[in-house]
Amino acid sequence: QVQLVESGGGLVQPGGSLRLSCAANGSIINIVTMNWYRQAPGKQRELVAQISHEGKIKYADDVKDRFTISRDSGRSTVFLQMNSLKPEDTAVYYCMMYSAAWPDYEWNDWGQGTQVTVSS
Repeated sequence: QVQLVESGGGLVQPGGSLRLSCAANGSIINIVTMNWYRQAPGKQRELVAQISHEGKIKYADDVKDRFTISRDSGRSTVFLQMNSLKPEDTAVYYCMMYSAAWPDYEWNDWGQGTQVTVSS
């Protein structure tokens, strides 16, 4: 397992930008995908963006062209650049790393969450 430490949340005006970071401490060799989720009050947690070990990326439809997921060269830190933020982006954002190991072990590690508030 890995410990995930998130940073970068805060209060921003509509149209503004924030950059979230999630650093993995521990063994990262089994990480298959690095993910950002978010959960707004009264709503279910939803996948925002994902980057696979091979570098394949996918986004939720409502953040495409506004958010960018990336990782560092050591593949131990994942970032979420959020531009053109809207009030509906307000949520707690969580980093999650999905890992798998032979023969059939798989697990998820979650960060503590960071609050993003978009408001004027």
